[in-house]
Amino acid sequence: MGDAPSRLGRLLFSGTLVYMAIDGFRNNDKRVEIAAQKGLPNADVAVPVVTGMLLVANIGILLWRFPRASVGAVILFFLGTTPVIHDFWTMEGQERQANKVNFCKNVALLGGAVLLLSEAAGDGDGDADDR
Repeated sequence: MGDAPSRLGRLLFSGTLVYMAIDGFRNNDKRVEIAAQKGLPNADVAVPVVTGMLLVANIGILLWRFPRASVGAVILFFLGTTPVIHDFWTMEGQERQANKVNFCKNVALLGGAVLLLSEAAGDGDGDADDR
């Protein structure tokens, strides 16, 4: 495995997601309610568990500890939550627009996580000096 990706990049990426996880814990009841409305079974357990996974995984990315597992957990988070929670195609009006924006943001974050996974796996283009 090569050098860790940019500290600043990791701070911006994972710092934002750590903040999202902390905010998720602060607003757990609202998020549980939304997840339950979307049909998630055991939302009262699943939401805090997934939020905790997001928090721990992003601390791992920030510190570049267990990077494949950390980034993999973030990828699973976005693959699992984005199409379920931000299903804008089932909505109308302002709710549709707001969820479309959040869906697109999550897809962009998913793309960033995929890039980090490539770095964690050492599968870059072979030129570590291109950072």
